[in-house]
Amino acid sequence: MYISGIQQIGIGTTSLYESWKWYADIFGMNIRILEDDTVAERMLCYTGNQPQKRHAAITINLQGGAGFEIWQYSDRTPQSVSFEIAVGDLGIYCGKVKSKNVKLFHEEILKKYTQISPLYITPDNTPTFYILDPFGNYFQVVEDSYIFSNCKQNNGGCIGAQIGVSNIEKALTLYCDVLGYDTVVYDKTGIFEDFSFMHAGTQQYRRMLLKHSKKRTGAFSEMFGPSQIELVVALERIPKKIYEGRFWGDPGFIQLCFDITNMKAFKRLCEEKGFPFTVDSCPSGETFDMGDAAGHFTYIEDPDGTLIEFVETHKIPIIKKLNLFINLKKRNPSKPLPKIMLKALGFNKVKF
Repeated sequence: MYISGIQQIGIGTTSLYESWKWYADIFGMNIRILEDDTVAERMLCYTGNQPQKRHAAITINLQGGAGFEIWQYSDRTPQSVSFEIAVGDLGIYCGKVKSKNVKLFHEEILKKYTQISPLYITPDNTPTFYILDPFGNYFQVVEDSYIFSNCKQNNGGCIGAQIGVSNIEKALTLYCDVLGYDTVVYDKTGIFEDFSFMHAGTQQYRRMLLKHSKKRTGAFSEMFGPSQIELVVALERIPKKIYEGRFWGDPGFIQLCFDITNMKAFKRLCEEKGFPFTVDSCPSGETFDMGDAAGHFTYIEDPDGTLIEFVETHKIPIIKKLNLFINLKKRNPSKPLPKIMLKALGFNKVKF
């Protein structure tokens, strides 16, 4: 079994195209991988036990990193969180995006947008800054030199997330033993200057930054590149659960999705570690058709209920206008797709 990397971070919104346009302008998320406007029928345990119509799009920055899955209910009024999300609240409270030069990217964004922090230094002495998007979501920009396709821009795609947990040691069973984040970059406790931009950021926290020592393998591994997870525990208050009483797909960071192969083996591993699938789109091993794409998706929950998705991709469009698709079921699952093939995704660029 293989993890190719983080495929996407899910972001619920009340206006898909408004959000997408902003993410394309600020983060370069302008390559459409798929867009689907159908009924979500297999997430009933997270959607009030009823199928829900929704409009979703997966979009990437071709410079490298994971994509965004931007998600909007079509018939139901999305329910926004009823409190101001704070550092360490349980769930994904801050997405991470990558930049080859944080200082230059900071200067670039300042010309476009005002809700950004000053430049800070992380506990491992790398430059960083934070953005609060117009929809209430925090993003941390972190420096990373890996580039898949040089698009002559200072930023790439998603590289991970800050995740609020109640107990780091319990969470490591999932994030280290299952997802492979086996390298502790730092494990610090205190008050952190770079958190001060976010709500309750001046309180005390324990934070642990995790990376993976083994290079990811699989069809999309070179496009996704390396990633990181930061686990954060609030020490001065009882953290709130971000999606308590709300549906999957409501505004905010919905899930972190990993592109994998051999779903059967992942099911066994997750069960052995105490994280059984809560959703399985293809319990008999069939393919789930998503219009332009097809595959097999499943969900688990971390010890605090944060949703982690696995996707085994079977088919994706490369150049939809030419009806050019990749059938991944006929390939060696450990072999990365040729760069020239993935760079052809640039023909799916969306202009707003």
